[in-house]
Amino acid sequence: MTREPLWPPALAMLAIGGLYAALPPSLTGGAPWWLLVSIVSPLIVLVLVFHHRDNHPVSHFIGYVLNSVVTMALIFSVAMLIVEVTQHTVTPSRLMYSAAALWLSNILVFASWYWRFDAGGPHERARTSVHTDGAFLFPQMTLSDDAKIAAGEADWKPNFIDYLFLAFNTSTAFSPTDVPVLSRWAKVLMMVQALISLLVIALLAGRAVNIL
Repeated sequence: MTREPLWPPALAMLAIGGLYAALPPSLTGGAPWWLLVSIVSPLIVLVLVFHHRDNHPVSHFIGYVLNSVVTMALIFSVAMLIVEVTQHTVTPSRLMYSAAALWLSNILVFASWYWRFDAGGPHERARTSVHTDGAFLFPQMTLSDDAKIAAGEADWKPNFIDYLFLAFNTSTAFSPTDVPVLSRWAKVLMMVQALISLLVIALLAGRAVNIL
């Protein structure tokens, strides 16, 4: 069984903490800039430690806690941004960088959820010789065996970058583009992600119109 590397999603979690630190205090409930990083960092260490010890149930559970923490932080900050915009208390420059930080966080948060949920998570995907079943129908899964061999994808499995690409498309095109969604839970998550992205972009557009 080939382990899927955990450093890409770990870096994504740290990046979310960094983006959170760049937000103004009004969007974090007055919490210090280092709060999310201080929560995320030890959880990441625990995930990596238990994964290295092959204690995958515990590692997976802590991963759910980690994803939940950053998701709640994201939703809270988006809600606070909506309040500031509707009350006309946010400056154009602060709106611009806050919206950009939240939009990027949205991509990273939901890429982590897709990566952690799909086909039972990274550990379960690693137990199979080739990825043939999951919540998403990646293009490589539709190839015939001969086509996979010819393309050098005979043992193809999705990794974090595939879910990051999916999340990026969802936040930009508001659709999964080339990856059909098969599972109901995935459809719900993608609707939530698209809604958050739409809200952030609508706030930017609305504020830009007011400025003009």
